[in-house]
Amino acid sequence: MINKTRLSNGVRIVTKRIPHFQSVSMGIWLNAGARDEAPEENGLSHFIEHMIFKGTATRSAYQIAKEFDAIGGHTNAFTSMETTCYHAKVMAEHLPTMAEILSDIFLNSVFDPAEVDRERPVIFQEIGMLEDNPEEFIHVLAAQTFWGDSPLGRSVLGSRENLMQFTAEAVRAFFRKLYQPDRILICAAGHTGHDRVVDLMGPAFEAIGPGDGFPKRIPPNGRGRVRIVRKKLEQAHLCLGAPGLSLTHPKRYAFSLLNTLLGGNMSSRLFQEIRERRGLAYNVYSFVSAYADVGMFGIYAACEAKRIKDVLAVMLDQLRRLKTDPVEAVELKNAKAFLKGSLCLTSESVDNQMVRLAQNEILFNKQIPLRQVIQKIEAVSAEEIRDLAGEVLDADRLALTLLGPIPAGMKFSELSTL
Repeated sequence: MINKTRLSNGVRIVTKRIPHFQSVSMGIWLNAGARDEAPEENGLSHFIEHMIFKGTATRSAYQIAKEFDAIGGHTNAFTSMETTCYHAKVMAEHLPTMAEILSDIFLNSVFDPAEVDRERPVIFQEIGMLEDNPEEFIHVLAAQTFWGDSPLGRSVLGSRENLMQFTAEAVRAFFRKLYQPDRILICAAGHTGHDRVVDLMGPAFEAIGPGDGFPKRIPPNGRGRVRIVRKKLEQAHLCLGAPGLSLTHPKRYAFSLLNTLLGGNMSSRLFQEIRERRGLAYNVYSFVSAYADVGMFGIYAACEAKRIKDVLAVMLDQLRRLKTDPVEAVELKNAKAFLKGSLCLTSESVDNQMVRLAQNEILFNKQIPLRQVIQKIEAVSAEEIRDLAGEVLDADRLALTLLGPIPAGMKFSELSTL
């Protein structure tokens, strides 16, 4: 059973009681992230995520960690382009303790200047780890290539230059600006009741005062271009970006199936053609990078530098096929079964149930039953997928990003043939 309460200041509490689970997963969500930063603020959302665990008026960073460990709890946080989440999971009997600690760190963090200075090099190391992992790093580069100077083209981690400028007061000011009550959502799923969660979280969160307005999100337009970043690596890494759909688009179900068919699993067209039949790459897949109002569709592969053209030719050929030929009935049936199975399997996790509550509330302001999603997937036709491919796969807006030992003078005029 799913229940929802809106506090007087706009904070929402959404819960799902799952009595056969013995645990409870809770997340305090903020409908704000790296996309809501000005250029000079880039990285502050992620910095705050780190600082939240570094001490409150009554707890040190060590005490926060020790008290979570003492109840066998798992806690973490993440920052994305559009959301920030602080979450934890415990056995149901420890829900009051978890709720009290999460409330304390979210509402009472002190952002001590000494802790700010201590955490800065930690994030430098996180940036370094990202840059040392070419498969992860090329996704950051690909977003920059496609989205350009918009917030969606920046790294969630921020830049080293910005991080050097962040002070404790800058962190506090940014926290006050973005952490507004009507942007805060508390979600809990598992072995608990709704009234219990409201009683534990409501009084403290209802005391949050209103904010001074929220930065307006402007949907950017993706752009077509080729970008080469040369780096001494064993392999060349390719990321081909194209316009996608938003998380709320009516055709999102057809788009998910398109992605599955093209490169979403081991039986997908790209995996079979590039890896299994031709042996051009070990790792190849397609992906969807979607937001509330816009999206990017992408294909990634890593190969020998001398095989870049061969891999790209297969990618473009498979994209053309999606635009011209309806998917065969058996292939579409299998893609639907894969998507439905993935959705049902993830629903067996209490953490995923909590995340699903939050995503539905943030994006749609209501809960969409899993059975309805499955019905929408089932209703997609082969013609819809072909027509959708024709709509979004525009040769003029293809963005190709390459990272690694890319040969000098290599041209990519074949992108225009899509």
